[in-house]
Amino acid sequence: MLETERLVLRRRENSDAGNLYEYTKDPDVGPWKTDSAQVPAFQVLTFGNPEADTLLIQMVDDHDLEVIESEVSYIGKLSGGQCFDLKAVRVKNWNNDLSPWPAPAVFGDEGFGGGAQGVLDFVMGKIVPTPEVIKSRGIKRIFIGGYSLAALFALWAGYQTDIFDGIAAASPSVWFPDFTEYMRENEIHADAVYLSLGDREERTRNPVMSQVGKAIREAHNLLTASRIECELEWNKGNHFKEPDLRTAKAFAWLMNR
Repeated sequence: MLETERLVLRRRENSDAGNLYEYTKDPDVGPWKTDSAQVPAFQVLTFGNPEADTLLIQMVDDHDLEVIESEVSYIGKLSGGQCFDLKAVRVKNWNNDLSPWPAPAVFGDEGFGGGAQGVLDFVMGKIVPTPEVIKSRGIKRIFIGGYSLAALFALWAGYQTDIFDGIAAASPSVWFPDFTEYMRENEIHADAVYLSLGDREERTRNPVMSQVGKAIREAHNLLTASRIECELEWNKGNHFKEPDLRTAKAFAWLMNR
C-alpha cells in the first residue's frame, strides 16, 4: 500500500465492489454511457401473446434461441396456460454485454467488459413500456430473467430499478467476482427472486466457478434476510443440462405466485 497526504493506493478489495460500480458509471471513467446516442441497439424477438398482461424479458444468445420455442412451451405448461409476452433480447457479446463491471477472464482468454449498463439502458428505453402504455395495455407484471450470465444480469438489474416485479435467475453466474459482496451492500427492488442451480455445477476444477454453490447459498440467504420472497431450487445435472426447462421453471414460479 502507498499512502500520501491526498492519496491511498492499495489493492482492490471485495468490499469495494459497490463503490467501484458507482465510480465507473461516470462516463469519463467507465464504459457506461447514459447519453441516448451511446445506447447500443439489439435484436428483439417476440414470443407468446404481445397483448398479454404479463411481460417477460430475457437476454439471449444463439444457443438460447436454439431452444427458445421449447422454453416458451414449457412456460405455458408450467404456468397453467397463462398468457405472456416474452421479449428475447439477442446480445452481441455475451461476456461484455451482460457483465455488471469489468473482470478478468475466468475461462478461456476473453474477460468481462462490464457493458451491462448499456444493455439495461436499451431494455429500459426500448422494451419496458411507458407508464401510459402499461396503463392502456393493462400490463400487470414485468419480470426479467435468463440463464447463466443472463441470469446474473437479470439479478443485477433488479438492484438498478424498481420496474421489475420479479427476477427469474436460472443457474446464475453468481461466481462473478465481487457479486455477492455487491448484493450484501446494496438493496434489491424486486418483490420476488427465483434462483436455481444444477447440483453438479460447483463440482468443477475452475477455482472461480467452483464457488458458485457457496455464492448462490449466500445470495439466497441475503435475499431472504432482506424479506424478499426468494426460492432456491436445485436441479439435477451440470450447468448445461436443460437450460430451456430451467429458465421456464424460473419464469413460471414468478407467474404462479
